[in-house]
Amino acid sequence: MNLFEICKETERIARETGLFIAAERKKFSQSNVIQKGERDLVSYVDVTAEKLIVEGLKQILPEAGFITEEKTVKDSAASLRWIIDPLDGTTNFIHGIPLFAVSIALQQDDELIIGVVYEVNLDECFSAYKGGGAFMNGKKISVTDTPLLRNALCATGFPYSSFPHVDRYFNTLRYLFQNSHGIRRLGSAAVDLAYVACGRIDAFFEYNLNAWDVAGGALIVQEAGGSVTDFSGGNNFVFGKELIATNKLVHAEFLESILHPPE
Repeated sequence: MNLFEICKETERIARETGLFIAAERKKFSQSNVIQKGERDLVSYVDVTAEKLIVEGLKQILPEAGFITEEKTVKDSAASLRWIIDPLDGTTNFIHGIPLFAVSIALQQDDELIIGVVYEVNLDECFSAYKGGGAFMNGKKISVTDTPLLRNALCATGFPYSSFPHVDRYFNTLRYLFQNSHGIRRLGSAAVDLAYVACGRIDAFFEYNLNAWDVAGGALIVQEAGGSVTDFSGGNNFVFGKELIATNKLVHAEFLESILHPPE
């Protein structure tokens, strides 16, 4: 398996899908919105974009299965499978906020081996393959070397369902308000992770995430020299519903602020 070539083809599919998404945004109406849940929105753009991605990826690796957000194809337990979010940041897209992305990852057994995040509005394609480094539009990227949390710019996302950890979450936010350079909430976990990878953000955390939200971006952070863990410092961040991504210098301090935030 030539990961470099597969990664390049995946980038091409992500960019082509992004062109479709950008064109549809120009004529999009909120009457096209469907509610999957109380705060979980979807439109024909998400569904059609996913179909485009799936058909393209089938041509690259016919033997691979899929895990997708919009379920246009049956989820697979195959050892080789694509993990796809066709439009990460759907709420931003619907409201005309220009920050949303295509996210694609390839997983072999339990290991992420390809990750692509294409931010549509800025035409920035972040990509990585296992052992090959991380890139944005073909240029090598790396995480920051910020050593301390007090000098770090942080990012997070807000859960739209299931709030069992909300008190601890608010305690962490309160601590970060006072002990970091600030907090940003972009509305796309895939972009948050890409921004950690390229050094725009030092640290990102969020809970109640899905595999398609994080799989592509997580590998890009790792290949850019960063650390990605769950909230316990372990490796269950793809399917474990929680994730921390930072440069390696600030990871332990950032993790502590999430595990044991002062009340």
